[in-house]
Amino acid sequence: MNVLFLSPGFPAEMPLFVRGLAQVGAKVFGVGDQPPQALPGEARQGLSDYLQVQSLGDEDSTIRAVRNWLRGRSIDRIESLWETQMLLAARMRAEFSLPGMTVEQTVPFRDKESMKQTVERAGIRVPRHGRAKTAQEAWAAVDRTGYPAILKPIAGAGSKDTHRCNDKGEFERALQATRHVQELSVEEFIEGEELTYDTICRDSNVLFENVAWYRPKPLDLQHNPWISMQNIVLRDLGAPLPQPGVELGRRVLKALSFETGFTHMEWFHTKQGEAVFGEIGARAAGARLVHAMNYANDMDLFRAWAHVVVHGSLGQDVTRKYNAAMVFKRADGEGIVRRYEGLEGLMQRYGQHVANLELTPIGQPRRDWRKVIVGDGWIVARHPDLAFTVEMADRFCSDLRVVAS
Repeated sequence: MNVLFLSPGFPAEMPLFVRGLAQVGAKVFGVGDQPPQALPGEARQGLSDYLQVQSLGDEDSTIRAVRNWLRGRSIDRIESLWETQMLLAARMRAEFSLPGMTVEQTVPFRDKESMKQTVERAGIRVPRHGRAKTAQEAWAAVDRTGYPAILKPIAGAGSKDTHRCNDKGEFERALQATRHVQELSVEEFIEGEELTYDTICRDSNVLFENVAWYRPKPLDLQHNPWISMQNIVLRDLGAPLPQPGVELGRRVLKALSFETGFTHMEWFHTKQGEAVFGEIGARAAGARLVHAMNYANDMDLFRAWAHVVVHGSLGQDVTRKYNAAMVFKRADGEGIVRRYEGLEGLMQRYGQHVANLELTPIGQPRRDWRKVIVGDGWIVARHPDLAFTVEMADRFCSDLRVVAS
């Protein structure tokens, strides 16, 4: 099978999906805006050929360039796992008469208002919501949603340009801060735990599913630079915390007619036990969450996704051996990383359960947590018992310091 893969070198997980495709026997043709020499090694090794375009954001120019480049060569599938390139991939499938998500199917995964309307029509609980291109429309929308409210881009990804607004003053400041955003989504703020529901599907059948628990919520992390982020992949999907999200997620996939590939959904579990839809992407999770799923299941989901695309099955057994806690550290101080505090004691106590440990090397500049989610390192600790897994995550958050000066 010949697979055209958009942006094989960025974001960070993309080379691993390219590697997976090559490992399962696909011939991979990459298209991106990075120079060939800038591609990570795994991308270069997995690609059969590569076309550098001026900008993937210029869809018409990219499609023309690809058509000229492919003369005499056939393509069986076009794949993209980066949020911003989903519509480009759909347009290219139409241009080359290839299977996969159409533009019509893709739009609800990119446009948060269309997404919520589609899900809501299926009888699924979503936050009160509205879309706005002007300040006047935004004020009208927040009158319907009430406070607290969330203001974020219609076609955003992650928590970028996302603001919680508790009153009119905060809403006005958020509008000023998002003046560069062409279209906004105004939503009811849902109080509760925030989790994910991640899948790999083939022909509308869920072949792999996962629930991860954000501790604390991503929006809290955005505004509190001292907090270490935790994502905990949950082993028992039938337990009270994840189970409502599994049911909700399956209903959402059906409502959106999703067929084949990775999905990443975020949802809320309220104190009343209600599962409330947040949003969904037709892509894999970022921020190393696929790595954490791998550690929880002793799998290679980069390769499993590729095997689904090429052969129609995962090609691996799903074992669910562990809960896996992923912790992202943010350095204390500015400048150069000087030392680690508390690491030796933590490794003596929990080392046998630590599956991954990567910290910014001593002597290197600390990273900007506003630009790099991983921050100054990431740790994965895993164990079959959830309470013990949470204990390890909390201790790595509180007792490990990456000190910069």
